[in-house]
Amino acid sequence: MEKFRTWSDCNGDVESVYTKDELLTTVMIYWVTQTINSSVRIYYESQRNPFVLGQGERIDVPTAVALFPKAIAIPPREWIERAYHVQRWTEMPRGGILRHWSSPICWSKIYVNFSARCEFDSLRL
Repeated sequence: MEKFRTWSDCNGDVESVYTKDELLTTVMIYWVTQTINSSVRIYYESQRNPFVLGQGERIDVPTAVALFPKAIAIPPREWIERAYHVQRWTEMPRGGILRHWSSPICWSKIYVNFSARCEFDSLRL
């Protein structure tokens, strides 16, 4: 429950964003399937072996960025543009790490806008 509270844009009231059924269902899925370890492994691996670009390296794949105000870390735009070929930059009005769940309207809006307006290599997304 602590992660739902701190990683969401809920102002400390987790039930203002999630129903008790959603919370219980999520916890039970991890518990019954015994998958909590695999779900957090990426965080463990990222700490032990972080992805680092070398001096002057960048990722040239067209990239869309959506920043959410309650995210744990919000890097400066300059840093992101130095490493990625940013084609779209959107600062969302609300949301956090669990943005797809706690702010579905914001998330669907950016997804629809991105998929409807962006073309990469003649492939319409």
